[in-house]
Amino acid sequence: MAKARPRTGSRRNVRIGSRRNVRIGPRGNVRISLRKIVRKIPKGVIHVQASFHNIIVTVTDLQGRVVSWSSAGTCGFKGTRKGTPFAARTATKDAIGPVIDQGMQRAGVMIKGPGLGRDGALQAIRKSSIRITFVRDVTPMPHNGCRPPKKRRV
Repeated sequence: MAKARPRTGSRRNVRIGSRRNVRIGPRGNVRISLRKIVRKIPKGVIHVQASFHNIIVTVTDLQGRVVSWSSAGTCGFKGTRKGTPFAARTATKDAIGPVIDQGMQRAGVMIKGPGLGRDGALQAIRKSSIRITFVRDVTPMPHNGCRPPKKRRV
């Protein structure tokens, strides 16, 4: 009967972006420590998803791997205040902060959604030290696809 091979490449119980360090101690015991990998990211993409009720800001590198993210809800806003431009500015500053520490200098901006926080998020990015390479609106637009719901009668 064939011997069972240990699984390789499994990310279970390991934080993404961390490197596992296995050491064998003096008494033969195994110590496993996790240390965070800090990568230098000079360029990236900032994705802003602005709905009427919330805003989500995600910062990725050029390959699309998420480096940092934030939303108006995680910044402490509740209810209708999550959709405001001030909440969008706060969430954007919160998402961009760790990335600036990792050395990001240039970024493209992809904005999706019809919310009020679109302009607020763009203002926060402009005021930061990150230079904007492009601003692209990626809001999905139907080309007469699905039939809309019937008109509301009040």
